[in-house]
Amino acid sequence: MSDSCALPQPSVGEACALPGAPAADTGRTWVGPNAQERFEILRSARSIAVVGASDNPARASYFVGSYLLGSAPYEVFFVNPRATSILGRPVYPSLADLPYAPDIVDVFRRHDDLPGVAQEAVDAGAKTLWLQLGSWNEDAARIAEDAGLRVVMDRCVKIEHARFHGGLHLAGFDTGVLSSKRQLISRPSAS
Repeated sequence: MSDSCALPQPSVGEACALPGAPAADTGRTWVGPNAQERFEILRSARSIAVVGASDNPARASYFVGSYLLGSAPYEVFFVNPRATSILGRPVYPSLADLPYAPDIVDVFRRHDDLPGVAQEAVDAGAKTLWLQLGSWNEDAARIAEDAGLRVVMDRCVKIEHARFHGGLHLAGFDTGVLSSKRQLISRPSAS
């Protein structure tokens, strides 16, 4: 017996979608590193270049840069051809202008710019191309992986670092644990 007045049952993806959002057919075929592999990428890195860094405190790249400078042991480089200083640090116009090759290139750029940034990361000698939350470009991933770089897409460096170092619960939310202990971080010496 069919019930012509019954509401259609949405799939899990449809139930979580924002009203008016396009269908959830992502067409994604690339598979990224698992949590352990992401942890190893962050653990072994000594430097991060933030491409598309902004001096606007309302932008995600500013927030991530601020976190990396204050709570992570990385040498942080900001890359933006239109800025000169962010968070009191010099800004480089391109990856090619950095004093040395960064371990991670963390990208805050438009979707169409990502393959070009991937090629710049390859040319600069980076080890990992990291595309921030909401960024997914399989062409960029292919460019980087074909040159031997590791690739992370649609993940936030700040969230992943905090999660792996006790700042966030494994599900990604604040643990609620307060501590008077200051996190010990060691910055690599500039050689």
